[in-house]
Amino acid sequence: MTHRIERDPLGDKPVPEDAYYGIQTVRALENFPISGLRAHAELVTATVLIKKCAARANMALDRLPRDVGNAIVTAADEIIDGNFRDQFVVDVYQAGAGTSHNMNANEVIANRAAELLDSPRGAYTRVHPNDHVNMSQSTNDVYPAATRLALLAVVDRLVASARALASSLQAKSRAFADVLKVGRTHLQDAVPITLGQEFSGYASSIAHGADDVERAATQLLELNLGATAVGTGLNAGDDYMTLAIGFLAQESGKPVVPAANRFRVTQSMGDVLAVSGAIRRLAVETSKVASDLRLLSMGPRAGIAEIRLPAVQPGSSIMPGKVNPSIPEMVNQVCYQVTGCDAAIAAAAEGGQLELNVMMPVIAWNALHEATILAAAISVLARRTVDGIEADEERCRELLDRSTAVATALSPYIGYAATAEVAKAAVASGRSVREIVLERKLLDPAQLDEILSAEAMTRPGVAGQHQ
Repeated sequence: MTHRIERDPLGDKPVPEDAYYGIQTVRALENFPISGLRAHAELVTATVLIKKCAARANMALDRLPRDVGNAIVTAADEIIDGNFRDQFVVDVYQAGAGTSHNMNANEVIANRAAELLDSPRGAYTRVHPNDHVNMSQSTNDVYPAATRLALLAVVDRLVASARALASSLQAKSRAFADVLKVGRTHLQDAVPITLGQEFSGYASSIAHGADDVERAATQLLELNLGATAVGTGLNAGDDYMTLAIGFLAQESGKPVVPAANRFRVTQSMGDVLAVSGAIRRLAVETSKVASDLRLLSMGPRAGIAEIRLPAVQPGSSIMPGKVNPSIPEMVNQVCYQVTGCDAAIAAAAEGGQLELNVMMPVIAWNALHEATILAAAISVLARRTVDGIEADEERCRELLDRSTAVATALSPYIGYAATAEVAKAAVASGRSVREIVLERKLLDPAQLDEILSAEAMTRPGVAGQHQ
């Protein structure tokens, strides 16, 4: 590999001749060979979009020569379209605040813009990473703004996936509206419920989780771009801030606005933490649904087996014919990972000091990662499991008829104590609640049939009394 020599304030360094990145990126590669993880694609897009809009604002203010500014815009557009992505090589775990990521972007854009102006890579006489691409900016306003823009894009996909899952669950709720089954609390038999009612609860839980994420994400619309190093706007100005964020709103399609308090948004990652907390809530709701689907489908002969999940792959390398709830198991694991990401974000959000949170890189990666994998897992759960769920109505009725929890409906008529005695006798003898009540002459048969109607018990009110 041939190299060119570049210089920065620390001295000279060889840079691969064909690289669009430069010396500061090389230093980051040497300093941070940590995980092999690279910046999330949406973070790269958002960062480059900021560079484009900054160049447009600086040209409008006559700070940046038109030929240089237009070359920066063209280079940025090429990257946004998917080119040169292999040049964004800095590890996720890097120096605080994301300076290495910001300089990686500045160098790639500068060298591509210089190339468009027939200048060699690495010379930086025609287009300079700091003087031109980073004009009116600091890592301390670029990185938080990029994190917010990127997370807004990923959250859109997450909310759409969650709403689709809620819709799938609601469709099953309608399909199972007349499937009577035993309810369960504490994993013990409880009063009757319909499978449709059970699924309606799942659908509503996911929908509320999606609503929570969507509401929290509105906090990300405040950007501190133009705040520069500490929030004062040094070397930028309000005119630049208004123009740059206005261009970002046009380009991104998001109604982003200048932060009401630039110092807050520079110091604090609380808004990202709030979104992560909402994502965690959605993950918890989703994981609970996935776990319930595993429970309800357990069997098929020696378990509950009230529903059948679509078979998506063989379940065992040793037991032929075994089929596992593979998709819900995957979903549980993803949701546990989201919980871990949120914990890392919470710790890092607290770990900022004074005018800047230097832990932004780990916050950004975890927030984007959790939203991305949860969106994908939710989408797969809806398409490859929920849409294909079938109810075993006979099994549901069999287990309901064997339950003694229907005795609960007797309490308004014979009292709690007597009802408890009936239930205990039914369990001990293996006989039905109805048989025990009739044997003890506690109620007449016709009234008892009305009271013990499972259908009536799934509606509000006192069973056996006409509503």
